[in-house]
Amino acid sequence: MKITEQQVRYVAELAHLRLSDQEVQQLARDLDEILSHMEKLNELDTENVEPMAQVLYEAGETATLREDCEQPTIPPEIALANAPLAGAGYFKVPKVIDK
Repeated sequence: MKITEQQVRYVAELAHLRLSDQEVQQLARDLDEILSHMEKLNELDTENVEPMAQVLYEAGETATLREDCEQPTIPPEIALANAPLAGAGYFKVPKVIDK
């Protein structure tokens, strides 16, 4: 499958990304390689392969998950120490969405 620069520019516009011409060309090549690889994977015969919940080994549902428990946090003063702009205990960021 061939990804065109026009398609890359369209998706970049949807994502509000500013890409240089060089970045557009590189992204088009990269995405084309990814999709080519996916096409190769789609050629594999997986008819008799059972779905797996854990890809590394057979184990219980929570074998690789840690217990969900509260973890210590850092104080807001330390978290905000290097923030370019902060106030009232929060990071201040430029408005990006207008309603």
